[in-house]
Amino acid sequence: MDVFPKLLLRPEVEDHLRNTFRNAELLHTLSHEEANRRFEQLLSRLSHPPPFTTLRVNTHLASVDWTRDRLSEELQQQLKTLPSGEISILQHPELPDVLLIPVIGPRRSLESHSSEVIVGLQCGNAVLRGAHVFVPGIQSAPKNMKIGDQVSVYSDIGGKCRRGAKEFQGEKIFVGNGIAEVSRAQIFLSDEPPKGVGIRMTEPVYLSPCFDSLLPNFIFLQNLPSVVVGHVLAPKPGEKILDMCAAPGGKTTHIATLMHDQGEVIAMDKIASKVAKVRQKAEILKLQCIKAFCFDGTKAVSRDHTASITDEPPFPPESFDKILLDAPCSGLGQRPSMACLWTLREVTSYQPLQRKLFSVAVELLRPGGTLVYSTCTVTLAENEEQVAWALRTFPHLRLQPQDPHLGAGGMPGAGLSEEHLKLLQRFSPMCCATETNSITGDAILTSDLVNLANKDTIGFFIAKFKKL
Repeated sequence: MDVFPKLLLRPEVEDHLRNTFRNAELLHTLSHEEANRRFEQLLSRLSHPPPFTTLRVNTHLASVDWTRDRLSEELQQQLKTLPSGEISILQHPELPDVLLIPVIGPRRSLESHSSEVIVGLQCGNAVLRGAHVFVPGIQSAPKNMKIGDQVSVYSDIGGKCRRGAKEFQGEKIFVGNGIAEVSRAQIFLSDEPPKGVGIRMTEPVYLSPCFDSLLPNFIFLQNLPSVVVGHVLAPKPGEKILDMCAAPGGKTTHIATLMHDQGEVIAMDKIASKVAKVRQKAEILKLQCIKAFCFDGTKAVSRDHTASITDEPPFPPESFDKILLDAPCSGLGQRPSMACLWTLREVTSYQPLQRKLFSVAVELLRPGGTLVYSTCTVTLAENEEQVAWALRTFPHLRLQPQDPHLGAGGMPGAGLSEEHLKLLQRFSPMCCATETNSITGDAILTSDLVNLANKDTIGFFIAKFKKL
């Protein structure tokens, strides 16, 4: 069974990104051909999941060793059909609260069934990272599908499948085989369709544990660069910290955990349902120092100069010791992403909003304070160009070294000096020259596995500033 080749983009978006990366690589004196090869490698890796599942341990409630032992017991039950030793749990040597689980795949020898279930693109992406298929994600099912039927699951990467169709001949990608937990009639003919698992995956293309309801108080599923952000911010007990665009709450809860739930973490997001999720995560992880507000970050500075310090937005200038701006972005670093059908205008629309949020963050930060800017995209415009703009616009900002620094330096092309580029941290899977998608967990030395985990991640960017 052939496996999906690369991230599908609109031609104008692919051309725009290719030119940006080619020009940056040429500044590194790479040949035109090598620059194109590396860009194709990037698109290929973005369409596949990272070769490791990264788990952050809630060290507020339990030790890493205790959590690792409990997790091992749970996974042995979940994956008991696998040969002994094929799933291993590694502790990251540079991120003390991180556990790594190698992902097995792609399994190219799987044979598909004649009965096909079509799921939406986001559902298909989730399956590639270990999820089962939940009923709302199902777009099409065979005419006579009943509970217990063996089916093959395909992802509709073009968004063309009509909900309720009995078959679909459009562009689709095979993501694995499973067993129907519901019938077609229950999905499409019921007044209140069930909301649970619709297809239980038994033979996914990428074999990774399902973490739904697994040790929810003690582990948090989080991409490795997103964990690095919290450590780079380096929160301390007693500090007042702002997470400007906090949803869904992974970085917020990590900040609170690192400061031992002592101090104050203000989380903001302008969508009420997302703020509710932040609060829910804080409750599950039993963190008390988080206060979440539904508020537009671009309006978070109070213009009333007579106002006193408050714990609710808007805030007076210079209210926070540290600020995390994990900015809204094009998301072109997310993995797996089999397709992104955005227009070039949509992909390039984020820069003005990011600058508005950044300007507010600078105003809210106290002198001597730390501002960390991050995105989950690979574009130059949303990353290095924003850093160059910030240094020009705010002369009292200075780039700072990052600890830990597990990614590569910044990408040239935005006019930053070599010294500045070294202070930035860019995670780009095209930086990994070794093919890592066939890892079995015991085929490579542990040190090599961890090194690959640091390189073959989602696309991500981090910059750390100090306000003088």
